[in-house]
Amino acid sequence: MTAAMPHPREILLGAQAMACSLPVCDHYSGVEVRMRKSLQLQAELTAEFGHCMFDVTLDCEDGAPVGQERAHAALVVQLAQQAAPGARVAARVHAVDHPAFADDMAVIAGEAGQHLCHIMVPKVESVDDVLHAEQALLRAGAAHLPLHVLIESPAAVQQAFAIAAHPRVQSISFGLMDFVSAHGGAIPASAMGVAGQFSHPLVVRAKLEIAAACHAHGKVPSHCVVTEFTDASAMHAAASRAASELGYTRMWSIHPAQIRPILAAFAPAQGEVEQAARILSAAAAADWAPISSAGVLHDRASYRYYWQLLERAHQTGRALPEAVQRWFYDGSPSSFSSESP
Repeated sequence: MTAAMPHPREILLGAQAMACSLPVCDHYSGVEVRMRKSLQLQAELTAEFGHCMFDVTLDCEDGAPVGQERAHAALVVQLAQQAAPGARVAARVHAVDHPAFADDMAVIAGEAGQHLCHIMVPKVESVDDVLHAEQALLRAGAAHLPLHVLIESPAAVQQAFAIAAHPRVQSISFGLMDFVSAHGGAIPASAMGVAGQFSHPLVVRAKLEIAAACHAHGKVPSHCVVTEFTDASAMHAAASRAASELGYTRMWSIHPAQIRPILAAFAPAQGEVEQAARILSAAAAADWAPISSAGVLHDRASYRYYWQLLERAHQTGRALPEAVQRWFYDGSPSSFSSESP
């Protein structure tokens, strides 16, 4: 019997194939009615596109009423358990130094771990915080779950590379508003808006450090929120700049109206998709040896780029040319694998 041909993801990415390629949108909600609507919207878009288009992160940090943290954690467990098959559901717990953190991890990871794609930990300052969260995961019997972490202070930005290097960390997000307020008024409030966050040097520097740290260690950089959620054009512009200028491959949504603009902004142009399909089809036919296409030499370096472009097209709902569909729809390695680190 002929052995199955290796998948392009394994051939071209090598060790990087172990790094998960996540949906480009991570949608946050913490109020019960909004959490339920978010899960319903996720199911609707999954039916529309044929695969899960965005993560839903059920929020304990900002969602749990003071004094009712355990009840809110139980609600998160219930919603995760009731989610549709194939749903990608995560939970944001309280920070590691919060009194509710241990309960959050024991209840949510312990009772719903098999229904979750990851746990988000806010206000991570150092690798010690990552280790603390990892130990809580292990105590809860959820050793398979990756951690996503939120960096929100200048001191944490300084530790971004060390945090990204930890094998349990799958993605790092940037917490814009806490980062600005951590500077004691030295950064103006305008830097929290859609325009200022792309122009203030300290904010841009922090975003670049996080993106660089993630790419250095094969992790996913996730861009911060846009609070002007009623302005679709501003949302699309911000997402486009995050992707094209700052190297982010994922972005937060805090309102359902932001999800499709994020998908559109992170999607490659259809012409790029068709070019990538032509080049990779020819490369596969040549057993991944160098080829010439339209008078341009291509080898594994450019194949890797075009493969990642095709993956992003799939993640964002772009139509894939027939020649490459077999790599995405015939049971080949999933773009959204969540294997343990």
